[in-house]
This record gives sequence, structure tokens and C-alpha cells, in this order.
Amino acid sequence: MKILVLNSGSSSVKYQLFEMNDSAQVIAKGLIERINLKNSKITHIVNETKKAEIAEDIPNHKTAIKKLFEHILVDPGTGVIHDLAEIEGIGHRVVHGGEKFHASVIINDDVLHAIKDCCDLAPLHNPPNLLGIEACKEIMPDTPQVAVFDTAFHQTMPKKAFIYGLPYEQYLKYGVRRYGFHGTSHQYVATEALKLLDKHEGDTRIITCHLGNGCSLTALVNGKSIDTSMGFTPMEGVLMGTRCGDMDPSIVLYMMEKENHTLDDVTTILNKKSGLFGLSGKSDMRDVLAAMEKKDELAKNAVDVFVYRIVKYIGAYSAAMNGVDAIVFTAGMGEKNAYLRKRILNHFGYLGITVDEEKNEANALVITKEDSQLKVFVIPTNEELVIAEDTYALIKERA
Repeated sequence: MKILVLNSGSSSVKYQLFEMNDSAQVIAKGLIERINLKNSKITHIVNETKKAEIAEDIPNHKTAIKKLFEHILVDPGTGVIHDLAEIEGIGHRVVHGGEKFHASVIINDDVLHAIKDCCDLAPLHNPPNLLGIEACKEIMPDTPQVAVFDTAFHQTMPKKAFIYGLPYEQYLKYGVRRYGFHGTSHQYVATEALKLLDKHEGDTRIITCHLGNGCSLTALVNGKSIDTSMGFTPMEGVLMGTRCGDMDPSIVLYMMEKENHTLDDVTTILNKKSGLFGLSGKSDMRDVLAAMEKKDELAKNAVDVFVYRIVKYIGAYSAAMNGVDAIVFTAGMGEKNAYLRKRILNHFGYLGITVDEEKNEANALVITKEDSQLKVFVIPTNEELVIAEDTYALIKERA
């Protein structure tokens, strides 16, 4: 069975086409970028080799999806299928499912309506996710589609972890609570870590660290999320590329009063002008570290804050779970930056962690020594595979 996985962003569509049998195989993948902007481009890869790079005008998501289906997947020169009917299911990443969705679901009118209801909670993410769904529905109306929610994995959090100290009516009326994000990533790497630990799922405590441009940490007991750093929106938690992370909410009021900022102004500052960028002028950690090596004090401070925030969350989650069996690093920085991992792990000698320097530098799967009291893993995330597997399972179940 061929399953197409789509991740529709505000100006881009990422895709992977899987062949799902006894195992999952990626047939093709690519990126359609700069939708409704100048210099739109499609990059299409087959068997890890770039098959095509097409520059053409892509005014909207519907056009992007049409280009994907008609000219990339079916095209005689670059395609990997002969007919769209070969695609038996489409899986979509949907960022916010609110409290309604605890698992992935086949999309129908009720599901679409519920996703739209969550647009207020994720105004930057759910609307483009919907555009991808609606474009596929129009082009391939008879092909089942599945929504896989970033928030669903965290619905196992107990109320004590997700409720804020606000009037309870805010939760009852507006759903103001911690939701958490990066759920498919945390789910994937935690599942892989459980296999590596060779322990029964009913007796495990794991902390997963998704460190990319957006960063979040999750505490998992027995394979289930019991707390996570991102909250009502993806802004809460540790420092990120352009997001502020945790801060005193009174700062918003103070900024509005001192600078005459509007709500839109403050939202832009907190989401797009803060974090590493706000502290150092650079949002990519590689650039920040390069500047730090040149004795840039702002860059050094940004790295110090970044590491310190992560250390605090790992310490807090260790206490909340009454111990920890493994720590997992994933996503861009988590998978590839040995320096940051070392800086973070140096704070946890009291947990009995001993890092193997050579393995850490090599981004090995296990970066701790044999005598380490708990294991630290570096596991590349694979959110698309989770989406493909959920889509495949739901379609087979319905058949």
C-alpha cells in the first residue's frame, strides 16, 4: 500500500511517499517551498538522489498539491507512480487537535470542523494544515485521509501537569491549558529508546529532548507523556531559535505600556524576534556557536541561557518521575551537536551519567560509557514514519 505523507506549512509543503508492507520504505520525498512568494521551487528526491529541482510559480497550496500529484509523482521523467489511484491513503501532520483528539483519526466533515475550531489555538499552523487537507480532498476525493496531531500524544498528561494557575473558568470556557507539541517526534524516539533499553514498558522513565529550531522536552513514564515543556502554544518552555520560552507574563503588559506595542507587535516579538535571535542576533545555533568562538559575549550568553534552561527541565522531570532511566536527544541540534549535549550532560554527574567522549563526538546511538548508571541516546527523529504508520493502520482497520 502506498501512503503519501504531507506536512503543509504557511508557505511550504513537505512530502514523503511510502510503500507500506512488512516494513516502511520511502519511495520519494521532497519540498515545495515559497508558495505564494517569488522564486517558488520544488525539490524532488527519489532513492536519496535529487531527481528534479523545478522553479515555477506556485500561487497557492492547491496548485502546490496539483504539481506534486501531476508533475512529480506521475511525471514520466521524475515520477515514481503511473496513476494517482496507486496512492491508497494520505496522512497529514496537524499541529493542534485540542482535547478532542487523543489519537490519529480518519478525516471526515466532523474532524475537519474540529480542526478548524482549533485554529484559534494554533493560528500559524492549523490553517495551512487545513489547506493541504482541502486541496487533497478536491483533487482525490475518494482517497482516505488521516490527521495525525502533534498534541495527541500528550493527552495522557495528568491534570496536575496541564492546568495553569488561572481562574478555572478559562480552562472550561476557552480550553486554556498545556497541550504540548512535537508529539510525533517524542513518540517515535521514546518508542525506539524503549527497544534499546530492553526493559518492560511498564517500568520505564525517559526524558526526550527535541532540540531543533523549535525545542521541547517531554517526561515519559511507561511510554506515556506525563509532562512536556511546550504549553498552550509552542512558545512556552526552553529557549528556542526565535521563541522566548518561559517568562513572566507581566513582561507582556510592561512591553505594551513602555513601547506602545499592540498585541500583534508583542506576538511577533515573542515568536519571531526572541530566543537565540533576540539574545545574539542569530537564530541558527551553528552561527551562534561560531560567533561564540570569536569571543562574542552576546553569543556566549545565548548559549549559556539555552543550556541552563534545558538543564533545569531535565532536573525537574527527573524529580517529577522520581528518577530517570534514559535521556534521548533528537532533531537538528540534538542529533548533531556534540558540544551542546556535553554541556548539558555535564550537569548530571549526580545521576551517575558518564559520557563517552568519542561516541558523543561521533553522534553515536549510545553516547554513555558502559558504567553509566543511565543511558543517553542520540536517535534521529522520524515524524513522517509515525504519520505513515498511523495512516496505514487506520485504513487497514477500516477495510
